[in-house]
Amino acid sequence: MPRRPLTGEPLALDLVNTWWVQDGDGVDLFDDDAALAAWLAEHDLVVAPSSHRPTAYRPALREVRTAVRGILEGTPGGVGALDAALAHGRLRLVLDDGRAGEIVELDDPAWGPAWAAARGYLDLLATAPADRIRHCAGTGCVLWFLDTSRNGGRRWCSMAGCGNRAKAHAHYHRGRRTGPRPPS
Repeated sequence: MPRRPLTGEPLALDLVNTWWVQDGDGVDLFDDDAALAAWLAEHDLVVAPSSHRPTAYRPALREVRTAVRGILEGTPGGVGALDAALAHGRLRLVLDDGRAGEIVELDDPAWGPAWAAARGYLDLLATAPADRIRHCAGTGCVLWFLDTSRNGGRRWCSMAGCGNRAKAHAHYHRGRRTGPRPPS
């Protein structure tokens, strides 16, 4: 099972981050059936009993992942693709024991997890400042994150990965500019 480089982001960003680049090659977490099932379980996206195997959710999840990534990257068609994904479901508002509730109605249950992630993106836009949804500043990194730092200064998907590489690179180049020190 592939090891994901970044976890714990809001659902829509976590979905986008199920595809990343490693050693120059694209890695799709959903190529591995066990990883797909684990990702669905991690987000409580499969309600038991389900008549669908986890692999039945793969096409819709990839479609929503591409749409959200397209929106984040400013690719034409991303908004239309997300709207098309959202068209697979709707919310029915209900009163349940004196409390407001929602029931998701889908045209195909296989769209359940993908629809939840698409809705999660809309919820993220409604609750988080737009400038806090960021692309990692690491060279070649394709990951996205929600900057929850107090001052809003987070630049990398992780300090242990991209942050350390960037700082080591900067340190190396500072040392090369100043050159070797003469003996004392």
